[in-house]
Amino acid sequence: MFNALIARLKGHPKDKPLPALDVRLAMAALLVRMAKADEHYAFEEIAEIDTILARAHGLNPVEAAKLRADAERIEAAGPDTADFIAEVQGHTPYEDRAALFGALWDVGLADRALQPQEEAFLTGLGAALGLSPADAADTARRHDKPDTQP
Repeated sequence: MFNALIARLKGHPKDKPLPALDVRLAMAALLVRMAKADEHYAFEEIAEIDTILARAHGLNPVEAAKLRADAERIEAAGPDTADFIAEVQGHTPYEDRAALFGALWDVGLADRALQPQEEAFLTGLGAALGLSPADAADTARRHDKPDTQP
């Protein structure tokens, strides 16, 4: 583990350069950051991210996984969440930002339990994305309890 940390700090010549941050990548990185908020990046969360990316951008499963992999690299590089949000808010219509907020909730609930760290990550994110308090609260209310009906 220590060697991996040193290698990350030094960089590795085989490492690919990070892709330029764009709206798609910023949205994907926010989804990854949500999934990692509780320090447990579950398979269910990864699958949910891939599903969201495929649906939102018309990607096939391989393309969605590649976008997620790029987002994982960007997210791991450590840019501030505010940088991702600024990219999204500056170039994304309101409806898409509202859909992203719902998708963030979906990722948090993918493993069927919203952990306190995930809830803390979501707190204020609606406002940061420029959503009205009513829309953010409505999204939170809709996601408050996972649907258990068949």
